[in-house]
Amino acid sequence: MKPPVGSHVVDTGSGRVGIVMGHEGPYVQLRPYGGGREWDAEPAEVRTATPTERISAETAYVNARSRGEVP
Repeated sequence: MKPPVGSHVVDTGSGRVGIVMGHEGPYVQLRPYGGGREWDAEPAEVRTATPTERISAETAYVNARSRGEVP
Protein backbone atom coordinates (compact mmCIF):
# COMPACT_ATOMS: atom_id res chain seq x y z
CA MET A 1 0.00 0.00 0.00
CA LYS A 2 1.34 3.43 -0.90
CA PRO A 3 -0.99 5.85 0.90
CA PRO A 4 -1.09 9.46 -0.29
CA VAL A 5 0.82 12.17 1.57
CA GLY A 6 -1.43 13.75 4.19
CA SER A 7 -3.55 10.68 4.81
CA HIS A 8 -4.09 9.23 8.29
CA VAL A 9 -2.91 5.66 8.68
CA VAL A 10 -2.22 3.05 11.34
CA ASP A 11 1.21 1.45 11.56
CA THR A 12 0.10 -2.04 12.54
CA GLY A 13 3.66 -2.92 13.52
CA SER A 14 3.63 -0.34 16.33
CA GLY A 15 -0.10 0.31 16.70
CA ARG A 16 0.45 4.04 16.27
CA VAL A 17 -1.69 6.41 14.20
CA GLY A 18 0.31 8.68 11.94
CA ILE A 19 0.03 11.13 9.09
CA VAL A 20 1.85 10.20 5.90
CA MET A 21 4.66 12.70 5.29
CA GLY A 22 6.29 10.98 2.33
CA HIS A 23 7.81 7.86 0.87
CA GLU A 24 11.53 7.19 1.11
CA GLY A 25 12.93 4.07 -0.45
CA PRO A 26 10.78 1.13 0.59
CA TYR A 27 9.29 2.93 3.61
CA VAL A 28 6.31 5.13 4.39
CA GLN A 29 7.34 8.11 6.52
CA LEU A 30 4.84 8.90 9.27
CA ARG A 31 4.49 11.67 11.83
CA PRO A 32 2.33 11.46 14.95
CA TYR A 33 -0.92 13.42 15.01
CA GLY A 34 -0.11 16.92 16.28
CA GLY A 35 3.55 16.71 15.26
CA GLY A 36 6.62 15.10 16.66
CA ARG A 37 9.36 12.85 15.45
CA GLU A 38 8.76 10.99 12.20
CA TRP A 39 9.24 7.27 11.88
CA ASP A 40 9.49 4.83 9.00
CA ALA A 41 6.93 2.08 8.54
CA GLU A 42 6.88 -0.94 6.30
CA PRO A 43 4.25 -0.43 3.58
CA ALA A 44 2.81 -3.89 4.27
CA GLU A 45 2.17 -2.83 7.89
CA VAL A 46 0.26 0.36 7.04
CA ARG A 47 -3.49 0.64 6.65
CA THR A 48 -5.95 3.51 6.47
CA ALA A 49 -7.07 4.74 9.89
CA THR A 50 -10.75 4.44 10.70
CA PRO A 51 -12.69 7.55 11.72
CA THR A 52 -12.68 6.24 15.30
CA GLU A 53 -8.89 5.85 15.28
CA ARG A 54 -8.44 9.37 13.90
CA ILE A 55 -10.69 10.83 16.60
CA SER A 56 -8.87 8.85 19.29
CA ALA A 57 -5.47 10.18 18.12
CA GLU A 58 -6.80 13.75 17.97
CA THR A 59 -8.34 13.46 21.45
CA ALA A 60 -5.11 12.07 22.92
CA TYR A 61 -3.17 14.98 21.42
CA VAL A 62 -5.63 17.62 22.66
CA ASN A 63 -5.62 16.11 26.15
CA ALA A 64 -1.81 16.00 26.27
CA ARG A 65 -1.65 19.61 25.09
CA SER A 66 -4.11 20.73 27.76
CA ARG A 67 -1.88 19.09 30.39
CA GLY A 68 1.14 20.95 29.01
CA GLU A 69 2.83 17.79 27.77
CA VAL A 70 3.20 19.11 24.21
CA PRO A 71 3.71 22.67 22.94
